Amino acid sequence: MALGLIGKKVGMTRVFNQETGSMIPVTVIDVAGNTFAQVKTADKDGYNAVQVAFDAQKESRLSKPVAGHLKKLGVAPVKLLKEFRVEASELPAEGATHPGLGLFEDGAWVDVIGTSKGKGFQGAMRRHNFHGSPAAHGSMMHRRTGSVGACATPSRVWKGQKMPGHMGNENTTVQNLRVVQVRNDDNVILVSGPVPGARGSYVVIRPAKKKQGK
Repeated sequence: MALGLIGKKVGMTRVFNQETGSMIPVTVIDVAGNTFAQVKTADKDGYNAVQVAFDAQKESRLSKPVAGHLKKLGVAPVKLLKEFRVEASELPAEGATHPGLGLFEDGAWVDVIGTSKGKGFQGAMRRHNFHGSPAAHGSMMHRRTGSVGACATPSRVWKGQKMPGHMGNENTTVQNLRVVQVRNDDNVILVSGPVPGARGSYVVIRPAKKKQGK
């Protein structure tokens, strides 16, 4: 994993291509306040990583271990800490500041990681897009799951069987999104299309793993 940005989802809007006049739906992500908290090295910690702090918080609302950790590092109380695994050559120098929006430029490809919206307890048709059972009046099985067993052998339900249950509220990654605009004056980045989570939720923006270049 390369160094990335922590952001807060502001919402969606649209921008227009000046050349073609086409409309592009974008998600606005506020990334102001990314700071380096700790640099971990293979010699000292067993691996190379950069710990990034984001979003100011009252110290009274932190747990004692986190508050002590931040105080030892000389970092102001924050709501979120995130580690990014990097190569030894990519570790920042002592006293360096987080490049922030300088990590990305217009047209770059990124992956966005967030927690999807929770949908509560849902049936199999909504959760897994099942087509349902016969819809005639005598069926009485319109939206039920149907058989889930595996006969006498092995006489149990297979692990991972698609059944009703809690839907959403999962760690989700949307890959290969294009950075439409980087607005340094507003400390926001505009990413094409929707990203996981509700307005105000935290997301992580990292360089795309499967798609490089423009």
